[in-house]
Amino acid sequence: MIFQTGRGVDDNAFVTLFEQVFTASEGTEEGRLLGDLVRAILDTTSQDDLHVFCALDGRELVGAVCFSRLLYSEDLRTVFLLSPMAVHADRQGEGIGQALIHHALEALRSAGVDVVLTYGDPAFYRRVGFSPITEAIAAAPYDLSMPQGWLGQSLSSAALEPLKGEAHCVAAFARPEIW
Repeated sequence: MIFQTGRGVDDNAFVTLFEQVFTASEGTEEGRLLGDLVRAILDTTSQDDLHVFCALDGRELVGAVCFSRLLYSEDLRTVFLLSPMAVHADRQGEGIGQALIHHALEALRSAGVDVVLTYGDPAFYRRVGFSPITEAIAAAPYDLSMPQGWLGQSLSSAALEPLKGEAHCVAAFARPEIW
């Protein structure tokens, strides 16, 4: 297994991984929604505001994760949102997702990122260092439909202190229905 920064494959294969994984687990509509989201992330997010990491088994893309910038209007810390994350349906349960996230978090730490937030399954993300947070710690850009899934972690030596100001996400996430 090779973990790398960047897509490692063409954009269509990258998007297809997310479509297939979420179609298998959540249905066709969710698969299409995630495919469209990933396409929008790739097409509309500047390189300074996006980090992408892949897990490759030989030349096969088996896992991928995107991190996009979150800006807090009154905070100087560098914050990124982990979303979305996918591991090929036939390869889930092998630890690929956890290893990929650990690789990504170390790369982000080395790049000077201070805080990473995510919105997902607390049981999974706790395994890679995330803890449940409230919007008093980090406001979400939109109302959260499942607040228990709002998680964060500090990548610096400092504890996660509240982020100050209004949250602003990249354009691909500026859709209240996905929050």
